[in-house]
Amino acid sequence: MSDPNINPRRLVKIDAERVRDVASSDFPGHYPGEDNSWNLEAFKSKLVTQINRLSESEIEFDLVGVDAAIANAFRRIMIAEIPTIAVEHVYVFNNTSIIMDEVLSHRLGLVPIKFDPRKLEWQQPGDSANDQNTVVFNLQVKCERNKSAKKGETDPDKLYINHKVLSRDLVWNPQGGQAEDPLFTDDPPRAMDPDILLAKMRPGQELDLELHCVKGIGQDHAKFSPVATATYRLLPHIKLHAPIPSAHADLFASCFAPGVVRVSRDPATGEKKAEVVNPRRDTVSREVLRHKEFEGIVQLGRVRDHFIFSVESTGAYAPEEMLPQAISVLRDKIHAVRKGLDGIMNPAAAASDAGAGAEEEMEES
Repeated sequence: MSDPNINPRRLVKIDAERVRDVASSDFPGHYPGEDNSWNLEAFKSKLVTQINRLSESEIEFDLVGVDAAIANAFRRIMIAEIPTIAVEHVYVFNNTSIIMDEVLSHRLGLVPIKFDPRKLEWQQPGDSANDQNTVVFNLQVKCERNKSAKKGETDPDKLYINHKVLSRDLVWNPQGGQAEDPLFTDDPPRAMDPDILLAKMRPGQELDLELHCVKGIGQDHAKFSPVATATYRLLPHIKLHAPIPSAHADLFASCFAPGVVRVSRDPATGEKKAEVVNPRRDTVSREVLRHKEFEGIVQLGRVRDHFIFSVESTGAYAPEEMLPQAISVLRDKIHAVRKGLDGIMNPAAAASDAGAGAEEEMEES
């Protein structure tokens, strides 16, 4: 059941035709006699994170006590600003399949690569590929007829050898010192899913390609995005001002998603009883507000600062690493803004710091 003791100020009210109290009101000067200025200790006391579901590729967690702007910043950073590794350049030495070079290159670019991007340096514009900023794969596949196939066989899997080009055919080609570097050899680069279909061929057709993978972010291209999906929704809140009449219990339950309302029968009286058991499953369709039987009995809402995140990783990071990585990126952005503001407010000190930094770079080089 929804928490009956929740502060009404945290609720977004949902009526049949409109939504009320969307914006938060806990800011200085809004409530007479109350000091709602931001306080670190008060923020820390209200901040809650809780993992509800975790698998190899997906996570669902609650983030409570932050503003929607912060939650949305985390969501956008997960999608577009956490770096990963992806195919950037494809060198085609031979392609006699029916798939054009450009189409095949695009398909290869979208194959998620299982490799920790923190082990690779950024390749800046003008930089040449080296063993510190590039991971190389080779794709060499030739389709041949299976001489042992039975006469009259029509199944391509039995008629041909290597007629399906899969992501498992991508072979890591160590460059420079990568072959001896534990950062690469302990968990070698590979396709996240070995069974991604890249192309189909027939006898006599072959592929001979070299793929160069670099570090990038989804803001530049979707192939670098570390998540397949990253969404959030507000926790639904269902409040009953009075018990649901026995005659309307089944109708009440049908107005919500399965599992939200439980209907039981009182063994003493035989009457049906409807109770809200899991409001977080509700889709807030407002179907219940269409029925006059429940007018004035049911109040729908969402908790404004309770976000239910659903994140599916493509494999570069474990799902539970996505939020810490997003926080790290956000901290770096805040540091950059503060540094810029310090430069505006104190240009002399900023110029001095820049000169000192340039001297250190010269000494290192």
